[in-house]
Amino acid sequence: MKGVLLVNLGSPDSTKTEDVRSYLEEFLMDGRVIDLPKWFRTFLVKVIILNTRPKKSAKAYRKIWWKEGSPLIVLSKRLQEKIKKKVSVPVSLAMRYGNPSIYFGLEELKKQGVDEVLLVPLYPQFAMATTETILVLAEEIRKKYFPDLEFTFLPPFYNHPDYIRVLSNSIQETLKDKNWEHILFSYHGVPNRHIRKSDITKSHCKMDGKCCFEDSPAHTYCYRHQCEKTTQNVAEYLELKEGTYSTSFQSRVSILGTWLKPYTDKTVEAFAKRGTKELAIATPAFVSDCLETLEEIGMEAAEDFQNNGGEKLHVIPCINDRNDWVNVMCRWIEEWTFKEAVK
Repeated sequence: MKGVLLVNLGSPDSTKTEDVRSYLEEFLMDGRVIDLPKWFRTFLVKVIILNTRPKKSAKAYRKIWWKEGSPLIVLSKRLQEKIKKKVSVPVSLAMRYGNPSIYFGLEELKKQGVDEVLLVPLYPQFAMATTETILVLAEEIRKKYFPDLEFTFLPPFYNHPDYIRVLSNSIQETLKDKNWEHILFSYHGVPNRHIRKSDITKSHCKMDGKCCFEDSPAHTYCYRHQCEKTTQNVAEYLELKEGTYSTSFQSRVSILGTWLKPYTDKTVEAFAKRGTKELAIATPAFVSDCLETLEEIGMEAAEDFQNNGGEKLHVIPCINDRNDWVNVMCRWIEEWTFKEAVK
């Protein structure tokens, strides 16, 4: 019997500092998030970061927390429930970090008689710290606890026409009747070395702003290329004029080296100082709204924009549990269920 496991990033169990600390420890000790020698990662996380960051992060989570709980968890559950009502196979939900765990999600499917699982990382683009770490952990759990399960995984869908259509429609609907001057596509940042490590050719990625637009097998696992391609495809779908859109990267941690540029915070500030009055921001690296979209962009970036001369920052919601996105996900799942492959 077939079943589906949707997997998102995760969230603390509450906004209490101790819960945020536990979540951050699990997240930051992942060797695909902080890809440094374990002894140094342990020192950095447990001696430095966890003694300073949890309290600050807890305060940020409190700003965006809903009555039902973490927005990311709530929205992921809404997506799961809508999909469950429309497909012919069981659908469970898990988080890479925090609860519900991947083990819990697989166990839930196993109890329903599932022996073949479609893993669906809820990330449009591939990255070491997102898609790869989900697949690696899921496989470790499968081998240890569920050796009879068989896995198939949904590949990154950054350039799938259905995803581009849904994303484009969400942007168009949000900006309808608004006097925006520029759309900034802000993606979660990663260290430059992650891009080079994911280069299967070991030679294509030059980080020069050109290699992302040159054909190469490296693009299968190149996060930056997939971000640039997402922007390009949406721009073409919406027929955006050259110069009215651009790409940037947010959430860098400078202590971990050089990250993808341009930086979102610097870019937002620059637009305001150049006289842009209404700037729109989309966050296509995220399927579900979360701390990075609601607080970092919706609050911090909006405040920075206005403090530097801008008037209105139009924040475009993630696609979350939009009905057209639900329909797309259901179609992909049913294709896998009945045709043995996702196309």
